Amino acid sequence: MEFKEAENIMPNYRKTKTACYLGFITQAIAANFAPLLFLKFHYDYNISLGNIALISTCFFFTQLLVDLFCAKFVDRIGYRVCIVSSQACAAAGLVGLAFLPDLLPNPFMGILGGVILYAVGSGLIEVLCSPIVEACPFENKEATMSLLHSFYCWGSVGTILVSTLFFLVFGMDSWKCLAVLWALIPAVNIYNFAACPIEHLVEDGVGMGIRELFRKPLFWLAVCLMVCSGASELSMAQWASAYAEAALGLSKTVGDLAGPCMFAVTMGISRVIFGKYGGKMDLMKFMTGSGILCVACYLLASLSSNPLLGLVGCIACGFSVGIMWPGTISISSERFPMGGTAMFALLAMAGDLGGSIGPGIVGRMTQYAGDDIRVGMSVGLVFPIVLLLMLFILGRTKKTNAC
Repeated sequence: MEFKEAENIMPNYRKTKTACYLGFITQAIAANFAPLLFLKFHYDYNISLGNIALISTCFFFTQLLVDLFCAKFVDRIGYRVCIVSSQACAAAGLVGLAFLPDLLPNPFMGILGGVILYAVGSGLIEVLCSPIVEACPFENKEATMSLLHSFYCWGSVGTILVSTLFFLVFGMDSWKCLAVLWALIPAVNIYNFAACPIEHLVEDGVGMGIRELFRKPLFWLAVCLMVCSGASELSMAQWASAYAEAALGLSKTVGDLAGPCMFAVTMGISRVIFGKYGGKMDLMKFMTGSGILCVACYLLASLSSNPLLGLVGCIACGFSVGIMWPGTISISSERFPMGGTAMFALLAMAGDLGGSIGPGIVGRMTQYAGDDIRVGMSVGLVFPIVLLLMLFILGRTKKTNAC
């Protein structure tokens, strides 16, 4: 009887894990839904393509600002208040995306208002879900972290597939209804985060600060690895659809499915494999092998004369970058157990920074080369090469314990 009573009062951390899974799905919706509507915004609201491009810029820039905010203030405010707020902001932003363009005098400002609001939620999710799961008493934290991050991939696939099917059945004019339906996921998840047990990685006031982290050479190595991971991932993911259209002559819909959607599938498979079998694998060896594959994929996409092989390179790249982001977080958590929220926020900021500059460089070089996307990919090859170099140095420092 005493054992049963003790068992009943034990926190149910599965609820925490489920809430974080839905949190990453919410982040995927925030990142992938609006880009599907760019041309719709362009034609319906007479917004220039130059301003349309600012939508993604504002999204990622807002996330960067949120990352900085989290590094300074989240521990003072509290995890639960911030993570519940993340879901509220995401739900309100998606609903705002549906209604603000028609309510405000300038539709473009209405779109930006909705995007910035759910970008705040997305940024909070990105920073907080990883330390929340890391603080739970799960076995094999590396595998758990990889599985957690796989839900961003499945959320991306689901967003693209469900939205595409919804538009085929109900038409593009029904996008506002779909935005409200997507908002139900974070709205429901408000309760999940309000009710689930949430632990802290470190006690209040004892975690490492920003300055202390930046005094550690190994942390700078982790930051560089996150920048290259974000750049390698987003440079390929955001240009995979254009590659499929330009190289294979596919339609926009088929290009989205063959490019970014399949990229997300293979990235999710990579994270699920390590999440399921991570206890039997060496994380550093898995990341190094993935880094080599990433270099090969960029070479295939940039140098192959066969467009189909190039597309295979784009798709397989998703598998190669899948472990990089969660793997770097796991290694950093192991090497800096007192890193606290500041560490997770700075690593997320580094990943977002790479995800912001990488696609821009690839796009700019493609433009300079007369819209030859393979030239852009060849320049983007620098990111996985530097990533592999960072992994090599990280492996050496791990063996020699040189921080």
